[in-house]
Amino acid sequence: MTIKNFQIDYDAINPRNIFTNGDTINGRIILEASKETKIQSLVFIAKGEARVNFSEHYGLLGKINPEEAEDYSHKQKYYQIQQYILKETRQNEREIIGKGRHVFPFSFRVPDRELPSSFSSIFGQIIYTLKAKLKQSMIPARKAKTHFTFVSKAEMNIPGIMVSQHRSKQKSITLNSGIVLLDIYTRRMGYKPGEELHVTAKITNLSNRVVKPKFVLDEKKTYNGGEYIKVDKHDILQEKADAIKSRGGTTAVTKVLTIPRQLSPSILICPIIKLEYRLKVYLDITCAPSIVLKLPIVILPELTDENHLPPTSGFRYEAFGTSYEPAWINGPQAIDPPPPYEAAALYPLFSSSSYTAA
Repeated sequence: MTIKNFQIDYDAINPRNIFTNGDTINGRIILEASKETKIQSLVFIAKGEARVNFSEHYGLLGKINPEEAEDYSHKQKYYQIQQYILKETRQNEREIIGKGRHVFPFSFRVPDRELPSSFSSIFGQIIYTLKAKLKQSMIPARKAKTHFTFVSKAEMNIPGIMVSQHRSKQKSITLNSGIVLLDIYTRRMGYKPGEELHVTAKITNLSNRVVKPKFVLDEKKTYNGGEYIKVDKHDILQEKADAIKSRGGTTAVTKVLTIPRQLSPSILICPIIKLEYRLKVYLDITCAPSIVLKLPIVILPELTDENHLPPTSGFRYEAFGTSYEPAWINGPQAIDPPPPYEAAALYPLFSSSSYTAA
């Protein structure tokens, strides 16, 4: 083989090495030849796609049978862009490069359209790839590739993402044991990793049962395999509050949940992969079914500077200490609670570098 080394790399534009819509990626394709070599073509390819791939095992009476398995896969392509570095030539008009190291620069602008953020799990990926393809006559094509991390602006443009949320539910206990009412409130739907999520529950216990509040932040991953949809759920945070005795009247309970810094941003715009977060408030009632209320929580991507924020987002990250509390939490209920916020219904189920500081 006359090609000793063939690789592609790119320059980071910030310390976290992330890119977003409209950013330009500058890089280079490096080719090292052991002697004078004829090249048919050299192509740069940028691609963004989502892929789902998993297996489901089936058996009788709930027993898993490894031999009875079904494979599911699905792919969603977002873009594929090609640039000829050395143009495809006829067989007798090949490009000739000399012995030694050759560097071919490229520049690529990330499409400024609705794209989901990078994501990876054992069941699916959303990946953004930079690839180089080298063709020589009578020799299999050589390929080199690398991936870059993309963070989506589109996930930040969800309507009402900075608006307060409210849900309420009433339950009558059997055998004329009374009623229990639950109202929950958060100041907004969108949070960055590391921020505090304040949730207030107003609990009215007019029953002869003890009720125990519990607050849970959970994660739900959904993979659309075409003919089968796989759902993976687990709890991230859980907090409990003191029990409220029977006929205990109205109590307001506030909990502060700190969003873990390692959480991936929400993915709501990919047709085959969805990553959602939900705040669930439970009221465990002695000898009766629990009350459960859910609110959507959107984990926002952490972009590196204010210039990356979408101009129409209207984001203002304020300290919680200066935020207002609704009148129905701290005092007599002079006004009605805010109306339910149905944002979750807007989104159908079915998306090697170097850095030099400036």
